[in-house]
Amino acid sequence: MATYLKSAPTKSQDTERLRAVRETVGGIIVDIRERGDAAVREYSEKFDKWSPDDFRLGREQIEEIIASVPEQALADIRTVQARVRAFAQHQRDSLADFEVETEPGVFLGQRNIPVGSAGAYIPGGRYPLIASAHMTVVTAKVAGVERVTACTPPIHGEIPAATVAALHLAGADEIFLLGGVQAIAAMAVGTETITPVDMLAGPGNAYVAEAKRQLFGEVGIDLFAGPTEILVIADQHADPFVVAVDLLSQAEHGPDSPAVLITTSEPLARRVIQIVEELVVDMPTADFAGPAWRDHGEVTVVDDLDAAYALADEYAFEHVQVLTGNPREALDRMRNYGALFLGEGTCVSYGDKVIGTNHTLPTRGAANYTGGLWVGKYLKTVTYQEVTDPASSAALGELCGRAARLEFFEGHARSGDIRAHKYAGAALPWAPVGL
Repeated sequence: MATYLKSAPTKSQDTERLRAVRETVGGIIVDIRERGDAAVREYSEKFDKWSPDDFRLGREQIEEIIASVPEQALADIRTVQARVRAFAQHQRDSLADFEVETEPGVFLGQRNIPVGSAGAYIPGGRYPLIASAHMTVVTAKVAGVERVTACTPPIHGEIPAATVAALHLAGADEIFLLGGVQAIAAMAVGTETITPVDMLAGPGNAYVAEAKRQLFGEVGIDLFAGPTEILVIADQHADPFVVAVDLLSQAEHGPDSPAVLITTSEPLARRVIQIVEELVVDMPTADFAGPAWRDHGEVTVVDDLDAAYALADEYAFEHVQVLTGNPREALDRMRNYGALFLGEGTCVSYGDKVIGTNHTLPTRGAANYTGGLWVGKYLKTVTYQEVTDPASSAALGELCGRAARLEFFEGHARSGDIRAHKYAGAALPWAPVGL
């Protein structure tokens, strides 16, 4: 049985707003397809008040920008990128190409080939997500992507120096000071000065997410992104102050970011609610964290941890933090999450910023069917086949003929027949006389 001490109000989906976003994004994409750079410039002027002679940063400009970043910030960027690179390399090393001889002279193989090019989008605005440069560009480069094009918007007419530095140090081959739908569309469809890419990665607002959705299929994407989510599973061993702080750490992402606590302890649940409501008032990001907690915060008390894990799996949230006496138990008990954060010594903010795993993760229930961005997203797992033994080819040909005719694919059947004939003398009743 579950007791809901705080529930998020049920709201009907804002269909009018979604319709407006889709129509706006669709119009921008069509315009950029038709008018290329001219349209990109107009939208950049309109939305970002930004219209330089060239949106692409040259090497000298990049060096000047990096020189303006404090040495400590550069050192921290390098440290975090080294961690992201190391973890991504472990992922890449786990993906082995192979070839097996399944029957005499029948060779089947698999290769993991990186996409040729990728576009990385790094948001600006209130939160310049510098860490997204590490997650998108470093991971792509470890995968072996030859060309990574990165776009990030100016912030109030200023160049986001730390973001540019992070993109350069991560290995971006091209850096454009360009934001929003115009950046996503330009990278996907190409313009006179921006070469199109094979896939897009990186977070963004509702318009950026919609642009990726509309362009998916024409290019690949990492994930369909939504508001950041956190779910904490806690028992009586958890520190309510830690729980409250960690819930608010993610609520500050935006006013629509869900923050959920599932606990086996009602005293802890009530104390967490009290602490959150005390802390959020004075947070510098209270304008985001406050509405997020008010409108999307939830606290549920359940009978035991079995019920907690089961309920958490129903949420299928982006981030799941486990603050229990035996947090590693969740590895065997849960299956639907973007990333697990086990124990009090760990927090979601580590994953977001510094620990080395990728912070681009599934939201809105997508954890039911996918994980987050990883080195494999930039790889195409492809297969190949070779049959060198005539007897094996003849046997496959006979089987192919029968299997294909069950599906009324006569042309497929004949490809098998001809090999059974050539290598084993099988009859070809359908062949014209003389061939």
